[in-house]
Amino acid sequence: MEKQTLDDYQVGERIVTPGRTITEADIVNFAGLTGDWHPLHTDVTYAATTPFGERIAHGMLVLSAGSALAFRLGTFVLLPRSFIAFYGMERVRFTTPVKIGDTIRLEAEVTSIEHKDATRGVLTWNGRIVNQRNEACCLFVMKLLCGRAAPA
Repeated sequence: MEKQTLDDYQVGERIVTPGRTITEADIVNFAGLTGDWHPLHTDVTYAATTPFGERIAHGMLVLSAGSALAFRLGTFVLLPRSFIAFYGMERVRFTTPVKIGDTIRLEAEVTSIEHKDATRGVLTWNGRIVNQRNEACCLFVMKLLCGRAAPA
């Protein structure tokens, strides 16, 4: 169901998004955008000598791309009327590396809804980004400032 306002959400509501495959281009573009050219992400020879045995995606790339999956149609559908701004993030943990070719998806559960005033409030959800093997790659709590339904 499309979410028009904060009032359309319920504590306990769960979503699972469609998947998104992480590509070599994603890693190179993220490195260029952020300036993080650590060889673990960008150097095939170096990465082969690490415990991972190959290049892995930046943790922040996984967090960014994975959490943004909530904005795809058919999931939370945070429409402009409901979503105002990113409010915060807590307890981020990177638990399994994401490698080139892995497909990630977001699983999330609404854990609280806090009304700030008559026009806005904070939606909090626990996020879990998993790969195609259903291994948790990233865990976090996200807070979003959302608009409320207009008073009748």
